[in-house]
Amino acid sequence: MLPHAKITPHWSAARGHSDHGWLNTYHSFSFADWFDPNLTHFGSLRVLNEDRVKPNSGFPTHPHRDFEIFSYIVSGELTHRDSMLRKGAEGGQSDKFYRMRRGDVQFTTGGTGIAHSEQNEHAKDTVHFLQIWAIPWKRGLAPRYHTRHFEDDEKRKAFVPILSPLKGGPEATSEQEKLAEPTIDGTIPIHADLVMGAGLIAPKGKYEWTVGAGVTEGSKRKVYIHVPMAKNGRAKIRVDGREDVYNEGDGAFIDGVHAGDKLTVESVGEVEAEVVVLDTA
Repeated sequence: MLPHAKITPHWSAARGHSDHGWLNTYHSFSFADWFDPNLTHFGSLRVLNEDRVKPNSGFPTHPHRDFEIFSYIVSGELTHRDSMLRKGAEGGQSDKFYRMRRGDVQFTTGGTGIAHSEQNEHAKDTVHFLQIWAIPWKRGLAPRYHTRHFEDDEKRKAFVPILSPLKGGPEATSEQEKLAEPTIDGTIPIHADLVMGAGLIAPKGKYEWTVGAGVTEGSKRKVYIHVPMAKNGRAKIRVDGREDVYNEGDGAFIDGVHAGDKLTVESVGEVEAEVVVLDTA
């Protein structure tokens, strides 16, 4: 256990919730019409929405700027299309047009301004995904997309790093921006002191997350853990060996930890638990 860690549950029932018919969404942080002054951000983490979008519907073209935005697909299919691409004339899969499925993560640097749509173009299946926003270390960045696939088989071995800070940090040169190399190989680079990981933990299994993932700038860290609603309520976890049991939809704010601390997550339900870790300054 980490006796210095302050762990505060964020129960699913305390999230904001809206059902628009085509979209059923839960907000872990203040978003749209739902506002809680105590849930405006956690470090650089600003938004964590758990969304389900019905077939043949979705988010029409909309702008973003000065946020780092990423979609983590839990199930179903989500089509990302840059506003400059006409439907039916996209060509093959690319950063500007990508039909995302389970295991895919699509990342957007809003920067000076970008517009895209996210649609569920599948005929019958609902898409379930997490949409997460982070506050970048500076404004006015060049807009950019990245898409990458992360295998479930790897997530069944240990936490898999998904995002890590861009090499060069806030003072990255134009060449480093162009190369877009992450500090952890095989991840997506983000303009923030933030690392994201994901795991699929078998019942009675236990994973260890190294706070800061060995690449972050500051020693003082905050970690947010979220359990997606992916297993019909049968997945459950414990964090840091403590008594609280987290069900699907629940999260945990972990404060007062330091880079290098070992944080354990144990699966205590009857099925494997999908767990997302967001580690921020």
